[in-house]
Amino acid sequence: MFFSVARSRLFIASLLAFTHVANAHVNTLFTSSVSYCSPPESILIQQFDIAYYPQNRSIAYNVSLASVRPHLNVSANLFVNVYGMRPFNISLDLCTLLHGAFCPLPTYNFTGFDQIILPDSIDIASSLPGVAYKIPDLEAFVQLTFTESSTSKTVACIQATVSNGWSTRQKAVEWSTGAIALLALVSAIWWSYVRPDALAPVRLMDLMYLFQTIASSGLLALNYPSVYRAYTLNFAWSLGLFAQSPSSSIQNTINNMRSHTGVAVTGDGSSAVSLVNRKLSPYNNIAQVNQLMSPILFGTNSTGHTVSPQSNIFVGGNVATVTKESDNVLEAGIAIYTNYIGIATANAFMTIFFTSLILFAIALAILGLGYIFILAIGRTPWGQQRQATLGRARAGYPAFARAWGLRVALVCVIPVFIFTFFQWTLNDSWASVLLSVILWLIILVSIIAPIIFLLRPTLFTRWTGDLDPAASTTLLPLVAALRPQRFYYVLATFIAILVKTLVAGFGQAHGMVQTIILLITEIVLFATLLVFRPFCTRGADILAVILSIFRVVCTGLMIAFSESLHLDAIPRVVVGIVIAVIYSVAVVLMFFNVLVNLGLLQLVPTPWRRRKELSVSTDATVLSSGRSLDDEEKKIAGSGKRSGSDLSEKSSHVSQKITPVPSSIFRERPGNPEPSHTPDTPSPISPATTATRLSQFSDPPDLTPTTATMSTLGEQLPRRWSFQHSRPPSASAASHYSGGLSPRWPVTPGTTESEYVTPRESWRRSSSAFEHQTIPEHAAS
Repeated sequence: MFFSVARSRLFIASLLAFTHVANAHVNTLFTSSVSYCSPPESILIQQFDIAYYPQNRSIAYNVSLASVRPHLNVSANLFVNVYGMRPFNISLDLCTLLHGAFCPLPTYNFTGFDQIILPDSIDIASSLPGVAYKIPDLEAFVQLTFTESSTSKTVACIQATVSNGWSTRQKAVEWSTGAIALLALVSAIWWSYVRPDALAPVRLMDLMYLFQTIASSGLLALNYPSVYRAYTLNFAWSLGLFAQSPSSSIQNTINNMRSHTGVAVTGDGSSAVSLVNRKLSPYNNIAQVNQLMSPILFGTNSTGHTVSPQSNIFVGGNVATVTKESDNVLEAGIAIYTNYIGIATANAFMTIFFTSLILFAIALAILGLGYIFILAIGRTPWGQQRQATLGRARAGYPAFARAWGLRVALVCVIPVFIFTFFQWTLNDSWASVLLSVILWLIILVSIIAPIIFLLRPTLFTRWTGDLDPAASTTLLPLVAALRPQRFYYVLATFIAILVKTLVAGFGQAHGMVQTIILLITEIVLFATLLVFRPFCTRGADILAVILSIFRVVCTGLMIAFSESLHLDAIPRVVVGIVIAVIYSVAVVLMFFNVLVNLGLLQLVPTPWRRRKELSVSTDATVLSSGRSLDDEEKKIAGSGKRSGSDLSEKSSHVSQKITPVPSSIFRERPGNPEPSHTPDTPSPISPATTATRLSQFSDPPDLTPTTATMSTLGEQLPRRWSFQHSRPPSASAASHYSGGLSPRWPVTPGTTESEYVTPRESWRRSSSAFEHQTIPEHAAS
């Protein structure tokens, strides 16, 4: 497991046992990357692997080195740096090791491995706390300096980072987040076909935006602790960056293209960790100013050194040279982020370019197969019987496809914009620059055109008849979750994304400025959510506010990573862990939201769902009782032979069947329309019946007749039994919307105005099974 942290080689013999105990979570420390800290002039090193076992205070090593100078006697100095602290500095006499095999240093290629017990004079255990073996992404390195005994001149210097095998970057996390995104995608595809204005596609975009926010938070020019940088790499796939070898087919293709278009590409096989600027994590070596690095030359990762052919030794390979004169050092920001996953800095945009092409190709293939499936099923006997349904599906499929094309463009906007802007800052291949401009314009037009169509002035005038359902369906990725009065919030969201990508792409030299601008942007977005409440449901507004709070807090905490603050390594690590925990909570929240919109939670019985079902059952009982009362009243009113006492007794018995309803939920019934003809003279209602009816209400209405012939008596009903005046069918389907805004769902020709229901209204109406039940009016007889 620990070898996934960095590219260290397996130890021979003794390191096989070390691999076993590491997987069993036994405390151990081992080297994860190696680099020269001075030019290799006298001593050449091909391999330098060391592991320390605190259980038996032993060190296992596997080294391959040689000296190009004969009769060279050297002493060694071992310097350890852990989170910027220096627990010990040890001097070693090489003549006492391996029975004097290193005194003098051999002039041939020497390879040796062994496991030795440290003497009591070297007490490493007392200098290393137990947490050093458990904390993920340990920030420590060992510097081994060889000094010539006769002249005290440094003849070789090696720096090796140390790891304990634990890391927040885990394959399980990458696969889990990918599985959540895949589940959200399946849910979005299904619900977007069943109900185009469903929230499942909206939550897919929210989920991808969250993943991309976490991943892009590691692209700023900040001194991230290793634990947080490793955490953000779990979400690199959401930006189109997948871990790969520098010699993979895609990277070789990009290197060949760049080499033929004006760039001299130098290949390497070095670990990105060994090339990190020594001021930054995991080195935290600010005090040694003589080892501070010069600015990076993008596109080159290491400089190789070879000895003369007579020595027959290849030096370089996995050992890079990093000094203050080096031009291969990785600075904070995109350079370190991409190299950690095996992508050279200048190859980052072209990797995004190929990933975007693959994504668009997959989307086109799926949409094309979907349309072919609809055509094919229409030729089957089953489809011949459902030509009307399939005809509507074929007619609406182009709009469905355009909507998903827009969603794909929205997913690509953040990575394409960031790495396009970053590519423009490099003096690199003209072909890469040209392709970046083309891809950027395609994505920009794909998003700006629908926004302009949505917000054009004509949309704010009242529609007079012609409404394009396809255009409305195409805009659903932008407005499905918004209220019609808040469609303009799409523009605010796009402006915020544009600002973030500009800052991340162009501001690589100014980490503090990047963080401050991003923090201001997040605060403004949070304020707009509180003021405008743009979404259709209160739950959507609350979810957006919660996610916005998470982004504001995490962005503010990242100010602690600024190099200009010179914050110690341990406080930065604590802040990084806190940010990772907050973002992890947001991911879990979105996962449950995906399940809710998928509909799986509807299968789980919950107390509030049972209470709702009980309420619906009670409402049905009340309605049934009301109808029974009407029937009984008719029988009482029609019984002219019964005495008044019998009528009163019967009316009292019927009144007990009605469940009393609080008067606070009553509302007055609309007035009766004037009849167009002379009504028949009704029979006067009996006093007993009138008294029975009035006894049900705390505030009886004034029923004093104004004419000799009484009009139809009305009775107050609860607010839920609301009456609505029927409206004639509207010729224009869009007359339902104030301000002339177009609906956000497909419109079937001939649909009346009263049939249009917004998602918020649909949710409210579905809360009661009897909200639209019509209670018949009973005329007095």
